[in-house]
Amino acid sequence: MFVDNVKFHTKAGKGGAGCVSFRREKFILFGGPDGGDGGDGGNVYFKADKNSHTLSKYKGKKLLKAENGAGGEGRKKFGKKGADLVLIVPPGTSIYDDKTGELLFDLKEDGEKVLALKGGKGGLGNVHFKSPVNQRPEYAQPGLSGEEKDIRLELKLIADVGLVGFPNVGKSTLISTISNAKPEIANYEFTTLTPKLGMVEVDEFSGFVMADIPGIIEGASEGRGLGIKFLKHIERTKILLFMIDMSNYRTLKEQFNALKEESTKFSKNLANKLYAIALTKADAVENTDKMLTEFCDEFGFESRQIPNEKGEFDKTKPVFVMQISSAANKNIKELKFALLEILKAQN
Repeated sequence: MFVDNVKFHTKAGKGGAGCVSFRREKFILFGGPDGGDGGDGGNVYFKADKNSHTLSKYKGKKLLKAENGAGGEGRKKFGKKGADLVLIVPPGTSIYDDKTGELLFDLKEDGEKVLALKGGKGGLGNVHFKSPVNQRPEYAQPGLSGEEKDIRLELKLIADVGLVGFPNVGKSTLISTISNAKPEIANYEFTTLTPKLGMVEVDEFSGFVMADIPGIIEGASEGRGLGIKFLKHIERTKILLFMIDMSNYRTLKEQFNALKEESTKFSKNLANKLYAIALTKADAVENTDKMLTEFCDEFGFESRQIPNEKGEFDKTKPVFVMQISSAANKNIKELKFALLEILKAQN
């Protein structure tokens, strides 16, 4: 099950109580205090692990807590520190304080580990409270409580290229053709129900990660279809690839305008992201060259954008507009190299 948003309460361990104890040994009549300190409570950590791909193991959890510290003992023995709680999450997980909405951490790199909640300090044993006026202290500190918070985890997949398009425009077919991803493919809408990642190998030494999300439809921002909640999974991408169906009953202009509008409604960050356009199913229609030319002329687009002196592209226009066909393998190799070239220019 793909789960990308969970909430739960988490708590660091409580410190162990200090011990009230007095030395009792043969031939020693009045042994002094020897109560040891309590152990500190366990901390709560979050760690990103690339072998984890979903937040499903936290679904339904109400409380996750670290171990409490053990109490101190006689003969000045310290209590054992409570075991830490390490919560494993996929790279791309944002950690929020659910009450305030504050972003606490954003784990993007594999192996990244952060201290989220600190365990309570263990109490001091009565050996610390001996004084000239109090030779027999019968007091020890209780352990302090650990920190606790209501936590919300939100997963945003990390990829280089994000696919955006209406249902059944060929997104899944493309990602299955050029990457190692194996999504469900069928001749009906919404076959893709959850985001998919695929590794695209361009040549022996180069490649990039592509993300496919469920299809977007007009009115998605108002809740139609699957909505646009999955668009967050392509917010971290370096470039968007808008996929427009050349065989669709809607014109290329209508499809493009609708996709841009829904993306803009979702977030300004997504609306201002570098993008390219792939006109799909070029094998299913005639006069594709004419359709491509008319589409570019209508918006004032160039079929291929030339970067400026700093190597930057104009984000208001597509970096390229290319007709492709995954079924007929038309321009697929060219598409991979074009995307790789853009990604290299961004680094």
